[in-house]
Amino acid sequence: MSQTTLPRRNPTRPLSLSPGALLNDATVRAVLYQAITFICVVGLIWYLVSNTIENMATRGMSAGFDFLDVSAGFNIAFTLIPYREGDSYFRVFQVGIANTLLVAIIGAVFASVLGLVMGLARLSTNWLIRTLARWYIEILRNTPLLLQIIAWYFGVFNLLPLPRASIDWGGVMYLNNRGAYFPAPVAQEGFGLVLLALAAAVVGAVALRFWARKRLRETGRPFPAGLVGLALVLLLPTLVFLALGSPLGWNWPALRGFNFVGGFSVPPAFCALIVALSIYTSCFIAEIVRAGIQSVGHGQTEAARALGVKPSRTMRFIILPQAMRVIIPPLISQYLNLTKNSSLAIAIGFPDLVSVWMNTSLNQSGRAIPIVAMTMGFYCAVSLAVSFVLNLYNRRILLRER
Repeated sequence: MSQTTLPRRNPTRPLSLSPGALLNDATVRAVLYQAITFICVVGLIWYLVSNTIENMATRGMSAGFDFLDVSAGFNIAFTLIPYREGDSYFRVFQVGIANTLLVAIIGAVFASVLGLVMGLARLSTNWLIRTLARWYIEILRNTPLLLQIIAWYFGVFNLLPLPRASIDWGGVMYLNNRGAYFPAPVAQEGFGLVLLALAAAVVGAVALRFWARKRLRETGRPFPAGLVGLALVLLLPTLVFLALGSPLGWNWPALRGFNFVGGFSVPPAFCALIVALSIYTSCFIAEIVRAGIQSVGHGQTEAARALGVKPSRTMRFIILPQAMRVIIPPLISQYLNLTKNSSLAIAIGFPDLVSVWMNTSLNQSGRAIPIVAMTMGFYCAVSLAVSFVLNLYNRRILLRER
C-alpha cells in the first residue's frame, strides 16, 4: 500500500516566489501561521483595552493609580503592621499583603509538620494508627475547605467562653471567644546586639553544615553538624542576652473590665483560618509524603537494617533524602494552593488582601481595574517566588549522571 509523502523543498533549488509554492513550503507556513496568531492576539488585547478605556471614560471612571494616596477612611480590625483610620489606600494594600503572608507562612509550616506526621502514620505497621491516619486524610480532604473554615469559626472558636471565663494556659496564653492573647515582647537597649549574635550564629551553623558535608565526602567520617549548629544558635544569643542584662521586657495581657488589654492578640477568625488551612492542606501533603517514601526501594531499608542502622536514622538519612526528589514538585503546588486558598478568609471576616482590598477598598473607591490588577500581580508574584525557591532546591537534589 503506497504512502503519500509531502513534497519537500530542495535546499539547492532557488525558492519560487509564486503564492502556491510559498504555501507548500513548511518553513514559510510555520512563520505565516505564527505571524497570523500574533496579530490576532495583539488585536484582541488592543480591542479589550480600548473598549475598556472607552467605557470607563463614558462613565467618568479612571483606570489610574492616583487614588493610592487618598485616605481610605475605614478601620481594620487586625493589622500586622501599624495602621490608622486615616491612612492611604496604599497602606491598606500593604496591610492586606502582610496579613495574607502571615496566614500563608504559618499555615505552610503547620501543614508541612502535620502532613509529614500523617504521611508517616499512613505507613505505620500499627493497624490503629494507620487506619486513623487514613480516615483523617480521606474525610478532611474530601470536605470543601470553605465548609471547614466556617465550621471551625462558628462551631469552635465562636463557642469559646467569655473573656471573664477565659481558658488560662499557665498565665501565658488566654483563649476566649474574642481571640487568643499572648505576651508581647518589648525590646530594650542592647537587644540589637542579641539579634546580631543570633544572625552570626545562624551563619556559623550553615557554614558548619557545608564543612561537615565536605568532610564526609572527602574522609567518610560524619560530624554532628546538626546538633552542634543547634547548640550554637541557642547558646550564643543566650550568652549575649544574659551578658547584657536581659534587654527584653514583656507586655502581659491582663483582664480589664470586659476584655483583655496589653500583650498581643489574634482574632478568632485568624485562629479558625490557620487551623482549617493547615489541616486541609496537610491531608494532601501526607499523601505526597507517603508516595515519596514508597517510591524508595524497600531494599534500601533492608540493607540499612542489615547494617544495624537505627530505624530513625534510616528514615532521616536514607529514605527521606531520596523521597524528597519525588515530594518537592507536588509540594510546591500545595504551598501555592494554600496561599491562594487564604482568600477564603473573606467568608469569616478576617482582613486579608481580598477582604480589605478587593472588597472594602474597591467598593469605596470604585477603581475596579487597578485594584484587581494589583491583587492579581501580588498573587502571581508570590506564586512565582515560591516556585523559584523550591525549584532551586529541587534542582539541587536531583540525581545527576556522572
